Amino acid sequence: MTPRKIIIIGAAGRDFHNFNTYYRSNENYSVVAFTAAQIPDIAGRKYPAELAGSLYLKGIPIYEQNDLERLIKELDADECVFSYSDVTYSTVMGIGAMVNAAGADFSLLGHKNTMIKSTKPVIAVGAIRTGCGKSQTSRRIAEALMAKNLKVIAIRHPMPYGDLVAQKVQRFAAIEDLEKHKCTIEEMEEYEPHITRGNVIYAGVDYEAILRAAENDPKGCDVILWDGGNNDFPFYKPDLMVTVVDPHRPGHELSYYPGEITLRLADVVVINKIDSAGFDDIQTVRNNIEKINPRATVVDAASTISVDKPEVIRGKRVLVIEDGPTLTHGEMKIGAGIVAARRFGAAEIIDPRPYLAGKLVETFRTYPNIGRLLPAMGYGEQQMKDLAATIEKTDCDSVIIATPIDLQRVIKINKPCTRVEYSLQEIGRPNMDDVLEKFIGKR
Repeated sequence: MTPRKIIIIGAAGRDFHNFNTYYRSNENYSVVAFTAAQIPDIAGRKYPAELAGSLYLKGIPIYEQNDLERLIKELDADECVFSYSDVTYSTVMGIGAMVNAAGADFSLLGHKNTMIKSTKPVIAVGAIRTGCGKSQTSRRIAEALMAKNLKVIAIRHPMPYGDLVAQKVQRFAAIEDLEKHKCTIEEMEEYEPHITRGNVIYAGVDYEAILRAAENDPKGCDVILWDGGNNDFPFYKPDLMVTVVDPHRPGHELSYYPGEITLRLADVVVINKIDSAGFDDIQTVRNNIEKINPRATVVDAASTISVDKPEVIRGKRVLVIEDGPTLTHGEMKIGAGIVAARRFGAAEIIDPRPYLAGKLVETFRTYPNIGRLLPAMGYGEQQMKDLAATIEKTDCDSVIIATPIDLQRVIKINKPCTRVEYSLQEIGRPNMDDVLEKFIGKR
């Protein structure tokens, strides 16, 4: 039987995982190409032979998603598998229509064929969109488990933007490991908060190998904590699935792929940011949870902020820097930096667009609705230089840094700065302690 020719439509994350778990050793299929979207500088490379296995001794080429229609015809592809996250249903089916019109089948892989079973208990944290508060929820869970003297090993959804072979399995236990693995700003934003709290975090490309390494970590492992990316569903079979929803974007829980899947899979749903969202929007989200997953436990929560130097904000003309992916494909307009600027009396929020340098111009062209916020884009060295240049050029009094890392540690900022930190604070009962007490009791 001739193998079916497959193109995997991805963004350097779920696509590689789908290949590794379902296609890599499957002689019924031949993956002829990956395509790449969302993340810059992925196309033009190869998924390397060292990771692709014995059926792919030359590796697999990665192309721009814009080339997909041409590739289907030139490579005589039989099927295209959509494998990335945080996109509208209309976007997914628009791509599906193009694929079908070009003559290929269009498919989506589910968790039965892609989730890996762990030998340890797994708690997974996901969300219905980028920027809902997955990371702060993961940190809250890790801290609660560690307070019970449990050894928590976190595993982060992939962000492999460098040498894929070198990034097969990455372990981060100290700040120095971030430099050792040549992390981008986007990677540091996810890894650093875990490291500073004293727990080990893994990431990389081959999530079977990563899981086995984590289960046998030198520091010991009682619980695996899956810290999800975008709005993707977990790579590992969870014993407890926690999904975060965002009332600042009511209705998105039913209209973005694959966020609705994470909501349907949830054992616990955290309605975050209820301290800053409108009542009607909160109720819309609550009603949608009840409609599609009435069995889930619902936890109400606030995303509380703290500022180390409020005097840098009060009465000042401020530049607000927020997490990059949250502003780009996450489409967020109100983040912790904006909340801090309003709460602590900024005189004006300065629009960075007249001062953009280098690749940031392209970012705003691709995502024109970012508005008066500056995304902390740092997928590579040039983007980090462009970010520093933009900050330096911007006519402002001070800078509000609302990213999960200390941005001043990785780029030079010649203006007064203040950091905004944010954490999950449950309101009422049940809370995360109740949820985890029940989970630990069952185990």
